[in-house]
Amino acid sequence: MISKKMISALNEQIVMEASASHKYLAMANWCATKGMDGGKDFFLTHSREEKEHMMRIVDYLWEVDTEAIIPALEQPKHNYKNVKEVVEAAYKSEQAVTQSIYQLVELSLKEKDYQTHNFLQWYVAEQLEEEALMRQVMDKIKLIGQSESALYFIDKELSDINAAEAAAEREE
Repeated sequence: MISKKMISALNEQIVMEASASHKYLAMANWCATKGMDGGKDFFLTHSREEKEHMMRIVDYLWEVDTEAIIPALEQPKHNYKNVKEVVEAAYKSEQAVTQSIYQLVELSLKEKDYQTHNFLQWYVAEQLEEEALMRQVMDKIKLIGQSESALYFIDKELSDINAAEAAAEREE
């Protein structure tokens, strides 16, 4: 049986995942206003993924016969100086989500809630991928630079990464 403390912690994670989805949507919007269609699609895809992550937790809470609390969200940051700042913000967001997942895993073990521990393992693996991806994008930006003409190549790189992720997902 799932404890009230775990239910509360999972509901807090719903807030984190929903907020991440909101942040990525704002980042997609920023890219769209800069003519970066590849960046827009990249961050829009990640916004949708974060919503799916939130829904996994909602579904899990329903499955264990308890209530999921659907949060109200604050408006995310939407003004950025440059694409590097956008990607750095995305990376920091992923790091925060990872730490939150680790805290949930720790709580599940402390409470001997092996069912929730098993459920959370998907998130542990997912966060490894998410952080690695954002570091990869930051590395590409460092290589390409941030001049006006470099934005074209950054946008193309984001588009290529998004296409590769979509193809890999279709194969699964």
